[in-house]
Amino acid sequence: MEAPPDNDVLWARSLHFTHRDGSPALGGVSLGVREGEILAVSGPRGSGKTTLLHCLSGLLPAQRGEVWFNSVPVHTMGPMARERLRRDRFGWIDPVPVLVPELNVWENAALPLMLRGTSRRRAKAAALEWLERLDIGPKARSRPHELTQAERQRVCITRALAPAPSILFADEPTAPLHRADRTHVLRTLTTAARSHGITVVLATHDPETASLADRRVTLLDGRRVTTLHLPPFPSDREAGPGRAKPEGPDASVGRGDPAAPGEPDAGAGPDGTGPAQHGPADPERAVGGPGASDGRGEAEGRGAACSLSV
Repeated sequence: MEAPPDNDVLWARSLHFTHRDGSPALGGVSLGVREGEILAVSGPRGSGKTTLLHCLSGLLPAQRGEVWFNSVPVHTMGPMARERLRRDRFGWIDPVPVLVPELNVWENAALPLMLRGTSRRRAKAAALEWLERLDIGPKARSRPHELTQAERQRVCITRALAPAPSILFADEPTAPLHRADRTHVLRTLTTAARSHGITVVLATHDPETASLADRRVTLLDGRRVTTLHLPPFPSDREAGPGRAKPEGPDASVGRGDPAAPGEPDAGAGPDGTGPAQHGPADPERAVGGPGASDGRGEAEGRGAACSLSV
């Protein structure tokens, strides 16, 4: 078993996953994520982005391949150990907000902290601080049914950030938001992650969203096809999009981004991902990521091409 590079907080090699109906979702994806990095996983709908995040976070064990977090092999963990890892070290943002209806806004946002044993007082203070940063503070005592879809998503983002996770997995986090809200929420998320040293793995099909990351990898039909290193933040915003360039034909395999022997990162294979599934409004499940058990998280057909522009 090969150990991951020391400078990668998250490392995966040759991940394969096939759905129950026999359709492949991942065909040998390898990558490394450095501590504090914001990595965008881009590609058309149905390219395997959600399945990859599920495997990296331990929500869904890959059928073949390795996943390491801080040099600890996640792929050898049992279900309970993976659950503790997700609860204590990872954060998750779903494309569709899932809140506990019996709790108010600040209680939903503070839930992961209280599940970890943080006092109610400290958890409330942390939740209220993040709610204010995401412009949802005045709704702190409202119930989920009193909020708009966009407001509920802001609460979910607050819930993911409040515990300061080591890694935040965000699956199309601004999908429910109006375009006018997306930039503000994304800038708040990425700025907060950088200031707190939180590593972010962000799945998106939107080039504008991907441009806020430090680096972007592109999937096509469950395989990794290119890597873009984006200009350093905030100069990437000042320089404008289109400055990043592919690293060449070997860009998908680099330092900290291993390729399995005999398994190229580039190429296209069939894709079998299906509609996203979301967990019930149960406190433990609501904060631990989506409740899907078969890895189906990508939607609306298979991608025939992908853009390399940002």
